[in-house]
Formats: sequence, structure tokens, C-alpha cells
Amino acid sequence: MREQLEQILKRGLDEISSASVRDELENARIKYLGKKGELTQILRSMGQLSAEERPVLGQLANEVREQLTGAINAAASELASKAAELKIKAETIDVTMPGEKVEFGKKHPLSIVLDEIYDIFSSMGFSIVNGPEVELDYYNFEALNIPKNHPARDTQDTFYINDNIVLRTQTSPMQVRTMEKQKPPLRIIAPGRVYRSDAVDATHSPVFHQIEGLVVDKGITMGDLKGTLDVFAKKLYGNDTVTRFRPHHFPFTEPSAEMDVMCFNCGGKGCRLCKGEGWIEILGCGMVHPGVLRNCGIDPEVYSGFAFGIGLERIVMRRFNIDDMRLLFDNDLRFLKQF
Repeated sequence: MREQLEQILKRGLDEISSASVRDELENARIKYLGKKGELTQILRSMGQLSAEERPVLGQLANEVREQLTGAINAAASELASKAAELKIKAETIDVTMPGEKVEFGKKHPLSIVLDEIYDIFSSMGFSIVNGPEVELDYYNFEALNIPKNHPARDTQDTFYINDNIVLRTQTSPMQVRTMEKQKPPLRIIAPGRVYRSDAVDATHSPVFHQIEGLVVDKGITMGDLKGTLDVFAKKLYGNDTVTRFRPHHFPFTEPSAEMDVMCFNCGGKGCRLCKGEGWIEILGCGMVHPGVLRNCGIDPEVYSGFAFGIGLERIVMRRFNIDDMRLLFDNDLRFLKQF
């Protein structure tokens, strides 16, 4: 047994001194001092020795354990020092080297104008509401006076998930949802992404953004609608902006109109930008149809209101004189850095 202890000590010291990483050192510790280690097994067999041999070999075994433990601790300390030294060398910073350029992001042109629209309507007392892009057919069409098979659905062809669920074609469903949950007076805008089955070209996209607005209260008139939207146009494009309203038809408003601004490029004379008309259409609007109010549990004999819908991309295009909507979605930094 004495020879075994001497061999364990020799082999153990050799393996500990040759360990170059912590894992190798830990393996050596387990091999000799672990619960099933070689030295541990010998210590457990001490009971089989005679009374004369037991104290002598027991003392020798304890000395072997102390030497191995001390060697392991010393090796662990040395490995830790080497690791710390290597880390310091790896993290050394050469202050004479040029730094890396940090690119600062900028707002996308859509975000620039959307934030301005938020500010304009917030200053007029409007609150912002958001809702689901995957919408029920009822809220997207039927509650807005567009029943199934109505021809107005053709102009808003969308993506159907099933017969009752669609990707919303407008953010008007949030007007209905708000009127169902809240009692007048109401003054909200509902911005968001919408979807229509349109081919991609310079002025159309199957995915675009809308800002729908709604005001409902007692005594709301067409004059309130025109005044609100005229203020909006002047704050967005400047105090010299001239607006006009043309009769139109929307199933959910009556009477309905489209609002134009005088072409800022030609001053109303006609040019390429306004296609020779002198005016540029920017939004649709109208007085909320009594049937829509009634669908939402609001008495049209007591309350009235107006609504409007703004296409964000077209507002941005006219704001920055952009002639192709696809530029807003291509993520070309040469284009985006201009803003």
C-alpha cells in the first residue's frame, strides 16, 4: 500500500503540473481526490490493515492528500493569473487607432409626416386610437354601410382569410369600434397599415398607410368638417395653402366630398405634377351616414358627425415632391438620407 500511495503522489503531481487549462486540472482532482478517486479508495480500505500498519499508512495517505491538494490550489492560482493576463492583453486598447464611425439613424419620411399629423390633430383635441390589421368583415364593410355584394367592395378588393375575416382595407373599423365602446362627444384619429389587392406601380401598393378621423357630437355640421380640414392643410403645407371640396360618394358618409389643395408647383395654372388640373386631391371626407351612427347605437336624431380618410403615402409624396411611391418602401439609403 505504501508503494501505491507513492505512485499516486507521483502520477498526481505530474498530471497537475502538466494541466494547461482548468478542465484538465479539475479532471486530475476528480481522478485522485474525488469520491471515487484513487486516493479516496485507499483511505476507505484502511480498515483492513493491522493495528500497527494503520497509523503509519494513514499518516502517509494524509500527507499525500495534502500535497495533491496544495499542488492543485497552486496550479489553479497560476492558471487564473495566466487567464487574467491574457484577458488584459486581449482587451488592450490602442488609443492612437482611429475610432469606428457611428452611423446615426434618421426618421423615415413616412414617420416624419405622420408625427406632424399627430401634432396637428392633437393640438385640435383629437386622441389617437389603434386597432387590429386582421379585421372582421362586419367592421371593415357591413357596419360602414357596405353589405355583401355591394359594388363599393370592388374598389376595396382585399385579402380574405375566410368569409368573415379580412386584412383591413381602411382604418375606419376603429371608428365603429370606438363608437360602440364610447359615448359622444368623440374626436379621434386612427392611423395604421391597410391592405388592398392592388398591383404595385408608381402610385399604388398592396400595403399602405391611412389616417382616418372621426368627430361625433351634437350640432356637428359640414362647416365644422371644412374648417377642421382647412386648418389641417394649412398647418401641414403652410398658411398660404388653398383648399377646395368637390362632391363625391362614399357609402359611409352623406354628403361626401374629396378635398383638394391648390398645386404648390404651379399655383393652380396646371403642370405635370397636378396633371394639368391645378389641384391635387389629398383626402376623402363627409358627414357620417345616419345608418352608420345607428349601427353603433348612436341616435342620429340627437348626434351628428364627420369623418375623413388620409392616405399617408400620397401626403408624403406631395410634401416632398416624390413621384414614385415605391421609393418609400425600397429602403435605398441614397434616397432615405435626403430626409
